[in-house]
Amino acid sequence: MVKVRRLSHVTLETPDLEKSVDYYTQVNGLALVAKERGRAFLATKTGLLAIELEQGPKPRCRKLAFELAATDFVEIDRELSREGIASQKRLEPAPGIPSALSFLDPNGTSIELFSKWNSVDAPREVIGVGPLKLGHVAFFAPDPKVISDFYRSILGFRVSDWIDDFFVFMRCNSDHHTVNFLRGDPARMHHIAFELKDVSHISNSCDLLARRRIRIVWGPLRFGPGHNIAAFHRNQDDQLVEFYTELDQIVDEELGYFDPRPWHRDTPQRPRIWKPAEDPIWGPPPPEGFM
Repeated sequence: MVKVRRLSHVTLETPDLEKSVDYYTQVNGLALVAKERGRAFLATKTGLLAIELEQGPKPRCRKLAFELAATDFVEIDRELSREGIASQKRLEPAPGIPSALSFLDPNGTSIELFSKWNSVDAPREVIGVGPLKLGHVAFFAPDPKVISDFYRSILGFRVSDWIDDFFVFMRCNSDHHTVNFLRGDPARMHHIAFELKDVSHISNSCDLLARRRIRIVWGPLRFGPGHNIAAFHRNQDDQLVEFYTELDQIVDEELGYFDPRPWHRDTPQRPRIWKPAEDPIWGPPPPEGFM
């Protein structure tokens, strides 16, 4: 079985490439590390790719790129073929990545797998918020159970939590979640999330958004599942963007509980099924139409 270790970057199509580059550099605080006709790549100040922007007819998340500990493309291709999944090898799909294996998930999102990579040359000092990393991506899916089974059986993800039977949180490393699936039709991205250093970084990000006249649409709050402190706004393409910190961690999969924190509901906190009324733990309820 494939075992994904890390979310590397996402590919977002946008009808206005220049406007998108401006948001991700001047507001979000990523660094532009490569640009060509109809395409731009942005990285965090730690030199990790985070966003690939592509000129397209409408805003959408087209691709998720994941890192593996090791890549035997031939064997992975055989495994995917046995599952009825067609894949293809791609050369130099992004700066610092020499090759990757590509296929589609049940939502129609392209998945790229790679293991060999080099950090990109990004300035340590950036304008804007300056997240530490791209943390997770959430999607609407007609059947969260079906797509979560795909990510579990094909990519090696584990289920961290459910909210009833309509919202699933999945992890591929110690982070509580890397992908989320929320019941909704048609399939599309719900939000993209970036990890900040601490609560003061969240506060500073809200101050920056206010100076740029960008409204906070939900938060600050502390979630139940994942227990992260978060605040949401909308980017230039009206997509939801989350800044968060203090996300739950499972540091030992064999123990199976999240690293204890004072704000946990259970001791120890293990994967569970939450009720909607339990989320968030504090902060305003989600605005109308958020879910």
